[in-house]
Amino acid sequence: MRPLQGILLKISSVLVFITMAALIKSTDGRVPPGEIVFFRSIFAVPVIVAWLAWRHELTTGFRARAPMAHLWRGFVGTAAMGLGFAGLLFLPLPEVTAIGYAAPLLTVIFAAMFLGEPVRLFRISAVVVGMIGVLIVLSPRLSVGANMSEAEAMGAMLVLGAAVFAALAQVFVRKLVQTESTSAIVFWFSLTASALSLVTLPFGWVVPGPGDAALLILAGFLGGVGQVLLTSSYRHADASVIAPFEYVSILFALAIGFWVFDEVPTMTMLGGAALVVAAGVLIIWRERQLGLERSRQRKAMTPQG
Repeated sequence: MRPLQGILLKISSVLVFITMAALIKSTDGRVPPGEIVFFRSIFAVPVIVAWLAWRHELTTGFRARAPMAHLWRGFVGTAAMGLGFAGLLFLPLPEVTAIGYAAPLLTVIFAAMFLGEPVRLFRISAVVVGMIGVLIVLSPRLSVGANMSEAEAMGAMLVLGAAVFAALAQVFVRKLVQTESTSAIVFWFSLTASALSLVTLPFGWVVPGPGDAALLILAGFLGGVGQVLLTSSYRHADASVIAPFEYVSILFALAIGFWVFDEVPTMTMLGGAALVVAAGVLIIWRERQLGLERSRQRKAMTPQG
């Protein structure tokens, strides 16, 4: 285990994904979300295939023992991407990032509902605090008035919907890892998302101009690179060590939003985001403590020779 390398890879993946989101936001609504999903997914495939070839994992990457499970994971993951990309067109990048933090909180709830995972008072309390933070971030967007457009309210709902589908996707991944390799999950998701995005073809795809095409191709390439970096980070350190660094994304989003899109965050957004981040870190910390406790119990039960 090399935790420092794992942390650096995780932070690199976060920066790459935020940059990808900024590129997509730069298209400024000229390309429909379904078409953006296609570019994001199809141009990630060559990167992932090259990575699998470099690791000599092509055979495991192409092998799908549970094809229907991959399809369902692809459906909810594609929905999450499409809704998130649509929301980027209406809301500031930091706000989209903060609302997206609802996904790991919702994963706790969905894992209890669909996988039967136990949820104790501590985690329930942390989830409640986190969801209050999400509502604080959303609150200005939920009351359309003189200073708030219907488009912004729609954007908030789209991003929240993306978080719901992203949480469901994580539940499917938790089931998939029981039978499928990580490389297979990564590869088949990109391929499935590319195919599913074609369903939106009759709903107004356009021929992007050279500038938009370059942005979308680069976004797809960065999506593949980010996925490789993220997957590699978990090879070098425990998930409980790496997971909190996901929240570095709010710093990158604030910086890019301010310097590239002239987006100035409100105190309401920052306060709500702080609550969500605190709740997420508390859940991760608690999971680490429980993991250490289980490890000590196993060692205590192991017969000594």
